[in-house]
Amino acid sequence: MTQLAEAIAREFGTPAVVIDLDRVERNIARLQAACAAAGVANRPHIKTHKSPAIAAMQRDAGASGITCQKLGEAEVMAEAGFDDILISYNILGEEHVGRLAALTARAHVTVCADNPTVVAALADAAGRAGRPLDVLVECDTGRKRAGVETAAEAVALARAIADHDGLRFAGFLLYPPETAIPETQRFFDAARAGVREAGLEPRMVSSGGTPNIVNLGKIAGATEHRAGTYVFNDRMMVACGAATLDDCALHVVATVVSRAGPERGIVDAGSKTLTSDTGGLDGHGLILEHPRARIHKFAEEHGFLDLSACNDRPEVGDVVRIIPNHVCVVVNMVDRLIATRDGRIVGEIPVAARGRIS
Repeated sequence: MTQLAEAIAREFGTPAVVIDLDRVERNIARLQAACAAAGVANRPHIKTHKSPAIAAMQRDAGASGITCQKLGEAEVMAEAGFDDILISYNILGEEHVGRLAALTARAHVTVCADNPTVVAALADAAGRAGRPLDVLVECDTGRKRAGVETAAEAVALARAIADHDGLRFAGFLLYPPETAIPETQRFFDAARAGVREAGLEPRMVSSGGTPNIVNLGKIAGATEHRAGTYVFNDRMMVACGAATLDDCALHVVATVVSRAGPERGIVDAGSKTLTSDTGGLDGHGLILEHPRARIHKFAEEHGFLDLSACNDRPEVGDVVRIIPNHVCVVVNMVDRLIATRDGRIVGEIPVAARGRIS
């Protein structure tokens, strides 16, 4: 693999973000099989790879649709021909409403909401599009991010959605903490009973998260799962037990550009490449050739190496491979992924939805 990294450095320069298509395909197949075994549909989250080409690999393996986090990602995917898109984020504001209306007119889009203000905005978009819009109620069952916090609020919002012309209550969006499956089940059971009393039926019950793959099938009534990071994996997924290093399909090829002191060095991958998101881990990435080295801090273009624990220390000019802490943010930094297969460079994959943060 070092020879391949050196070949990438010669052809593309460093830092370069590289994916192993053999591992990508293996990760895709593993999740698809796990969803099938659990009896839930697979709706992968494209926020990790932001690439229609990789989304097509997921679709061809059996995915029932895709998930996008932002409207801009969904626009890119619809332009590429994807027609079953869930946007798992509150959409609000005049500019976004207009874009959602245009998107709804050319693709089947499901959206979510956790408050009446967003519901009103979605109704506006549906009216402009002249097509009904399916809406999920986003529920917080302990993660403390977005979502209504009680089953009663979920039922009230579902009824409000159903009362708006152009909107259809479609079900619930969940992102449960990995250790809160029983609590999530109780929340969902109460919410489902409440909406049924109101004459509504949750056709979609969407759960999510790569760390929650271990919980597939444990929420009775869930119809689908959204996972994103699994397609590449990263150091955070290894740390939480959702993946092994052998499952990590993306790495950053970098060059050691300075060894100004015996116990320190610099690689040419800084915060603009590996990102400053540590994910709660020690250091900013794992150097495969020197696993005891620490990337202990960043400048924009400098990764600062602490080599004090290394017996074998890199030299200036050495090319190394780094598994990032948080792969989703790394992908959004670059325009292309260098694709490899069976130890060979096979091409480039554009990150088509890069920077589509609105």
